[in-house]
Amino acid sequence: MTESSNWPSTRDADGPMKKSISLLTNQNIQSSDADGLPESTKRFADGSRWKIEIPSVEGPSAFKVVLEEAKKYKLPVARISQGSGIMMQTDAEIKEMVAIGKSENIEVCLFVGPRASWDIGKQVLSSAGGVANPTLRGGDQLRYAVEDVLHGAELGLRSVLVGDMGLLSVLGAAKRNGDLPSDFILKTSVAMPCNNPATAALMVSMGASTLNLATDLSLQQIAAIRAQVDVPVDVYVEGPDDFGGPVRHYEVADLVRVAAPVYLKFTVRNSPGLYPAGTHIQGVVESTARERVRRASIGYSMLTRYGYEK
Repeated sequence: MTESSNWPSTRDADGPMKKSISLLTNQNIQSSDADGLPESTKRFADGSRWKIEIPSVEGPSAFKVVLEEAKKYKLPVARISQGSGIMMQTDAEIKEMVAIGKSENIEVCLFVGPRASWDIGKQVLSSAGGVANPTLRGGDQLRYAVEDVLHGAELGLRSVLVGDMGLLSVLGAAKRNGDLPSDFILKTSVAMPCNNPATAALMVSMGASTLNLATDLSLQQIAAIRAQVDVPVDVYVEGPDDFGGPVRHYEVADLVRVAAPVYLKFTVRNSPGLYPAGTHIQGVVESTARERVRRASIGYSMLTRYGYEK
């Protein structure tokens, strides 16, 4: 058997997968992952390439801990997010978080409360049903979710985490129709996987303002998504155990290179689940918030150490 001198790449537009490539190209969808680490020329509105997000900030007390630690480490935090949901906080707590965010110029993003994993159904508890975790079951739960968002907006909230595609579509239309403020941010949840260019484009077309990418994508896969869409993406530098628990601190500089504009997110591996949070686990809520900031400061040092600027 002789070695072939003509072995075309499956990525070649005239190669063996030319029909699939043509189909995707005609729909303006990226048909392959990036080669190398292409530098994104896209930026946030303020011209920056990256911002830092601290997730799982469950309530105003945890928010204050984040601020205290951020000042200690001189860490520029741009966004905090929460997972327990709008419905699991009092109006006073939501108003306090919104006020703190406004005072500190930090985006406050709260999860939409209703979700399948807290409903009476059992699919999410099955071995293959975890993907249904953040989805909404039936018309009633969809209505509850919309109510949660409208209530949050009335309290001054301007950013929510969305885990259901139907809800994303409804909220995107609500913004266009004037039922939600035009500056209202719709951030997709990591539990609603965004792991390829077509899915990213679909989510943006439905109204997503910022995309939380799957935790296990390579730099080349992230670059392909970045080439497809212009909105900011969120990438876990350190991810939660129940989403694979990646720890990618040395990749921070290249994550910024390929994914800008990007929110760098830092949670804590080897820590207990917090949702829904409350005073019964307040110590853990605050201690893990404190450690998230410390972990973020380590990631931040990977930028400053090598002379990278915004």
